Amino acid sequence: MTSQPSPQGAGLGESPAAWTVRRAEELIASLAGVLSTRIVADRAGGIEEIHVLTSAEMAPKQTVRNVESALMAQLGLKVDHRKISVAQTAEVKPLAALEREAVAEAASRRMVVFGDLVIESPRPRRVQIRVLLKHNGAELEGVEEGVDEARSRVQLAARAAVKALERDLEEAGVVLEGVRVVDAFDRRIVLAAVHGVGGRSSQLLVGTCEVRESPEQAAVLAVLDATNRWYLQQR
Repeated sequence: MTSQPSPQGAGLGESPAAWTVRRAEELIASLAGVLSTRIVADRAGGIEEIHVLTSAEMAPKQTVRNVESALMAQLGLKVDHRKISVAQTAEVKPLAALEREAVAEAASRRMVVFGDLVIESPRPRRVQIRVLLKHNGAELEGVEEGVDEARSRVQLAARAAVKALERDLEEAGVVLEGVRVVDAFDRRIVLAAVHGVGGRSSQLLVGTCEVRESPEQAAVLAVLDATNRWYLQQR
């Protein structure tokens, strides 16, 4: 007796029925909105159940129609719609991606981020700089006033940032060592040095930020760049 040839594309040693089921699963998985699929077949290779997991934007009835049409058009299989069950999920992501997102979200909650910078002139030749920082849903504000001069304004902005940070520290503190605008690599960069004081130890912290919006804003961001990693250790 001569054996029947396997369907084109069937794997070595794979029966025609097994190939049909595998091909049907691959076809269904390629349909719009389908995240995964599994086919339950009888011993003869006939399809008994088709289980499909889809995203929420695809209506179950539409998915059933799509599966029926695709199987008929591509493989010549006529399947009763009652054999097709559809489950939906809002979103499916790899575990590694979910872990990375969870870590990033937790870190962002702990970190202090820049909120706003307001520069006002309360009287002639004087300037008041108000810095607003945000941490874990709370707002931290620091205000400094001084002479209205370019170098002084950068110092005031950095000091206001330090003062805002101090509001959220109970058993530690930060002290501004200095801040300076430097020219390097064809750019203007603000360099900030801060002492982080915790317990009996004091640590010099250095941060930088390229001047983009203004030197004052860069000074605030340089202070945050210097202190954020140390700050996390104090929480």
